Amino acid sequence: MDKPLNLHEFEPLAREKLPKMVYGYYVSGSDDEVAVNQNREAYNRIKMRPRMMRGVTTRDTSVEVLGKRIPFPVIIAPMGFMGLAHEDGELGMARAAAAKGIPMILSTASNHTIEQVAEAKPDTKWFQLYVYKDRRVTEKLVQRAETAGYEALVLTVDVPVLGKREADMRNGFHLPEGYTIANLVGDEMGDMRASAGESGLSEYMRNQWDSGLEWDIIDWLKTITDMPILIKGVLRGDDAQIAVEHGARGVIVSNHGGRQLDSAPAPIDVLQEVVDAVDGRADVLMDGGVRRGTDIAKALCIGAKAVLIGRPMMWSLAYDGQAGVEYALDLVAEEFDNVLAQCGCKSTDDLTPDLLMR
Repeated sequence: MDKPLNLHEFEPLAREKLPKMVYGYYVSGSDDEVAVNQNREAYNRIKMRPRMMRGVTTRDTSVEVLGKRIPFPVIIAPMGFMGLAHEDGELGMARAAAAKGIPMILSTASNHTIEQVAEAKPDTKWFQLYVYKDRRVTEKLVQRAETAGYEALVLTVDVPVLGKREADMRNGFHLPEGYTIANLVGDEMGDMRASAGESGLSEYMRNQWDSGLEWDIIDWLKTITDMPILIKGVLRGDDAQIAVEHGARGVIVSNHGGRQLDSAPAPIDVLQEVVDAVDGRADVLMDGGVRRGTDIAKALCIGAKAVLIGRPMMWSLAYDGQAGVEYALDLVAEEFDNVLAQCGCKSTDDLTPDLLMR
């Protein structure tokens, strides 16, 4: 294949480079992968009705998220174990984000430490948190992120138990020798070897992560950090409202890339409900199946401030490290700018609901 022309085209190139176990971990969803497929299909059901003759010679693709202006409405989603995709790992992803001026959300389950990624100087860095049964481990992670200059805390709430990811079970997913969850060492890390019939991640999560979370966890986090807190994994308006009532500054509409509950709706299909429930009291973001500039525009028309992109960023990292990610971000930014022009929009503020047919 020639050089990719869009985000879709990075995946087959990455597949050629990655070991079966690693590719299977990144690409797979849970159960029958209905949610994975619907995340993409949902965008196709939404049509766009462009305006004409609006004088769009110059366009402003920037948006404001958590009070900070970013050049286009894309955030790199939190993804674990980037070092398995390319030796650049999270450092390459962070440097690419810095080069393009967009936020990157670092996963708890990263192959490089909070501090190492901070030194790579992404323009805006957020930290994604899984809450551990040992709250001292959790508190230490949060404090390290704040000390290192991370600007927001993203609490993932849609993994009380791990979804049944059959590819990982078949492949015996585990961290190969030489790879660790770099933010956790010694007894804090535990073991991530695969057991018979399940993945190493599944066993690790069951032993380490707290499945008993309730909404007051936000109250506790607010006592240990001044970072704004975003809640990732919301698919209902009432949950979004509860999150805001507990002080969340942002809500991320997400079904974990189709990797958790396989009957979960596509995030774009419930975005309106969440936007209405939040009613301007917090920033609403979303992820799930975003591949095209039109996908981003549709989310913003409904009321999202920006979108998170996950797997395509991992494929582009596998394709060519930091340079691959920068190239992928350029492609989607150019597509989004093209959509603004095609729809008669001078800025992202012009992406309004009347552009959509649903």
